[in-house]
Amino acid sequence: MLSSRRQFGLNFERHVPESVQLPNRRLRRGDKVLFRDSGSAGATWLVTGIEGQGAKRSARLVQRGVSEAPETTVAPVGDLVVVAEFRDPIYPGLRSTGVVERGGDKPYHTVINGENFHVLQALSFVCRGQVDCIYIDPPYNSGARDWKYNNDYVDAEDAYRHSKWLAFMERRLLLAKDLLNPRSSVLVVTIDEREVHRLGLLIEQVFPNATSQMVTIVINHRGVARNREFTRVEEYAFFVFLGDAGPSLHGDDLLSAEGRDSAGDPVRWERLIKGSNEARRQDRPQLFYPVFVDPATKAIADVGAPLPLDADRTMVTAPSGLVAVWPLARDGSEKRWQMAPRTLRDLHAKGYAKVGSYDAKNDRYSILYLNRGQRERIERGEICVLGRDEAGAVRLETVAAPARAGMTVWNRSAHNAGYHGSSVVSTLLPGRRFPFPKSLYAVEDALRFAVGTKPNALVLDFFAGSGTTAHAVMRLNRQDGGARRSIMVTNNEVSAIEQKGLLAKGLRPGDAEWEALGICEHVTKPRIRAAITGETPDGAPVKGDYKFVDELPMAEGFEENAEFFDLTYEDPERVRHGLTFDAIASLLWFRAGCEGSRIDVADGPFAVADRYAVLFDLDAAAGYVSAVRARPGLRLACIVTDDETQFQVVAGQLPHGVEPLRLYAAYLDDFRIQAGA
Repeated sequence: MLSSRRQFGLNFERHVPESVQLPNRRLRRGDKVLFRDSGSAGATWLVTGIEGQGAKRSARLVQRGVSEAPETTVAPVGDLVVVAEFRDPIYPGLRSTGVVERGGDKPYHTVINGENFHVLQALSFVCRGQVDCIYIDPPYNSGARDWKYNNDYVDAEDAYRHSKWLAFMERRLLLAKDLLNPRSSVLVVTIDEREVHRLGLLIEQVFPNATSQMVTIVINHRGVARNREFTRVEEYAFFVFLGDAGPSLHGDDLLSAEGRDSAGDPVRWERLIKGSNEARRQDRPQLFYPVFVDPATKAIADVGAPLPLDADRTMVTAPSGLVAVWPLARDGSEKRWQMAPRTLRDLHAKGYAKVGSYDAKNDRYSILYLNRGQRERIERGEICVLGRDEAGAVRLETVAAPARAGMTVWNRSAHNAGYHGSSVVSTLLPGRRFPFPKSLYAVEDALRFAVGTKPNALVLDFFAGSGTTAHAVMRLNRQDGGARRSIMVTNNEVSAIEQKGLLAKGLRPGDAEWEALGICEHVTKPRIRAAITGETPDGAPVKGDYKFVDELPMAEGFEENAEFFDLTYEDPERVRHGLTFDAIASLLWFRAGCEGSRIDVADGPFAVADRYAVLFDLDAAAGYVSAVRARPGLRLACIVTDDETQFQVVAGQLPHGVEPLRLYAAYLDDFRIQAGA
């Protein structure tokens, strides 16, 4: 009870039930529905029966939420829309809506059009604990109609705006957590200043054992001016590292001056004089000693012994032709050196200490040395010793950029969202627009840190928007020959402005003209298709070039494969009796890795694809087991049976490394349990 109250940490109203309207879902007895024109504020009805055929079908309804004498009515099916509450069990399927193939036998990128909460539930059946990276750019809750809760836009006047957003995010992050590989994976969430602090607390709450860091990314160097406020130039990205994951190393820290990356950081000579705490002579008397310099050659000639604290330095006489350099502050007060005389002598012998500039005003020289970090760079080969100068100090040159984990502030022109986000979308899809897409190269850099060393990584984005994440994964694959695959999840909503115009025409969600202007159909799918083929939706070569890291004509495209799907909602009884195998066929292909051939129909006693197999008739078990054993690289063996004992008998004969899966019990149980039914 105390735990559920959450008196400490992040507290917010967990608005329930969150729901979504499913305009393309076929009406069934037992469904919850709204009248299409009533909006989400209208009464919810329960379908108790369906009568008639075709366009004349009507539904008998009883009003929900009324304890005494609930109202009943009959309405045309076309006037109703199914409502799914997120605590209800759903039984998802996938319907393929297109494919583009240029990648040979490489795994397929996939785009799923559907409510992302339900798609995340579906993915838990096919890739739980297998995702290497989740990158998401969720709604920023700006109050400017950038997202919906229960099919209503959440605006700036909503008193529960922040708690609705947190409830919305928490449900999805909890599902996402189950998909991430607990041994090594990364979650990246981008956000702006409106919810950054609440998001940070939410991440700590959902991922208490992970390591989380926030990165600041400059996305608009000109900035966005705001009345009586600082001009905003940045957004933020939380990197959440699970298990032993950490940022991959590469040659650009994304903060150092641009154009210097190929040569690495310059060599830095440190001043020998102590410049911070405990820097006075009396703090460390043994580190107060003279360094004798030859002013003719600007070379260190000798290193003297420490001077007792009670001795006057002016009484020390320098050898003939030399001057004594003491650790003195600009005001003449006595300080100390950073190392003992013996250590300085050793560094000088190696050429790692030298005389610096001459201060004519105070008539003294500075003494410089290479600190441990610079000496280690020499040992690693990042700094090359070219020889010695006339004074005996080493002459150095940086020869390679060191591998590094990057800084927590990124300042790169490549990350400008206008130049490399909106412009990329308009180049690939002339005449089409998408609000505030991320810079392709900013997402690419984020993914490089997350999965740069994992060439076969699985990357998920369940706020896919225009599809930038998939595009960035393809660029990474081209750069290092990887076979990473992405799963993009987006809905098919239209913008608020377009919605107003469509409603004025008498159109509603589910109508063909409405759906054609939705995010998935109008932007996401055609963008990914254009990126792979190098052709615009009109068939013309894409103009322009990719920049940075991997520069090439955009018309060249990528050697990748992609398939597009719509999420469907299946009847569990039809699934149980094997009447909708075609609806869940793609889920099995997903579970086997989205590679090779697919079994789309239940035809024959069994079927064997490149990465999985399905036994439909137990009488053919012997032939099925033999076929599975003869197929190298098989990952999944499905067995259709209601009998657990028979399932175990067949599963026990499968080769090591092949996962057995009982159909349709595993599918039905998985989604029943998720809903808490």
